[in-house]
Amino acid sequence: MIQLVLGMPQILIILVFLSIFVLPNRFLYKKANQPGWASLIPFYSSIIWLRVIGKPWFWLILFLIPYVNIIFIVWATNLTSKSFGKDEGYTIGILLLPFIFYPILAFGSFTYIGPAGK
Repeated sequence: MIQLVLGMPQILIILVFLSIFVLPNRFLYKKANQPGWASLIPFYSSIIWLRVIGKPWFWLILFLIPYVNIIFIVWATNLTSKSFGKDEGYTIGILLLPFIFYPILAFGSFTYIGPAGK
C-alpha cells in the first residue's frame, strides 16, 4: 500500500503555488464579473479565462496541441493584459515574471475594461 505523507516543505510549496497562481486568478475573475470559485476547477478555469478575454471555448483544444499552444497562450496572455488596460510591455512582464506581474494585475487598482480592452 502506498502512503502519501506531506511534510512541511511540501505544504509550503502548495501554499506558495496557491497564493501565486490561484488567488490572483480568483480576483481577476471577480473583477471581470465571473465566478471567483472557477479558479479552483482546472478546465473550467480555462474556459472562464477565455470568456474574460473574449475568445471561443475551442481555444482550449488549441492549448493542448504541442507548439501551437505556445502561440495561443502568449496571445491569450496579451489579451488578458489588454482586458485590464495594460499594454504589450506588461504582457512581457507576465510571461517572464508571472509570480510578480500576475498578482499585481489581480490585487492592484486595475479595472476590467472588457474583452481584449474593447
